[in-house]
Amino acid sequence: MNLPEKLNSLFRAPPITRPRMFLALAIAVAADGLQLLLGPLGWAFIDQAIDGVAMILVSCVIGFHILLLPTFIIELVPVLEDLPTWTVCTAAVIVLRKRVQRPPPPAPPDKPVIDI
Repeated sequence: MNLPEKLNSLFRAPPITRPRMFLALAIAVAADGLQLLLGPLGWAFIDQAIDGVAMILVSCVIGFHILLLPTFIIELVPVLEDLPTWTVCTAAVIVLRKRVQRPPPPAPPDKPVIDI
């Protein structure tokens, strides 16, 4: 098991349901929209507060994932904060969690082997 898998296993993620997906995406879109409205340079510490709140809320709704950390760091760069990084990262985490949550395919029935 590598380091990201160990970190992700420390935090148990809640099951991904439609309301959780929509709420997490709404939080991410709201955070990106607020930062876009503040402009490319933003206001002192307001953008960082939005990023911190977005990371905490998204982590509470869909569970912590290691992809949230680079997104938080990218959001600290003044011009890159205008990109929809929270929205993209949240969508990626939802897809990854849904893939892990998907039940395995049913096992094929045992067929007797007939020798002729």
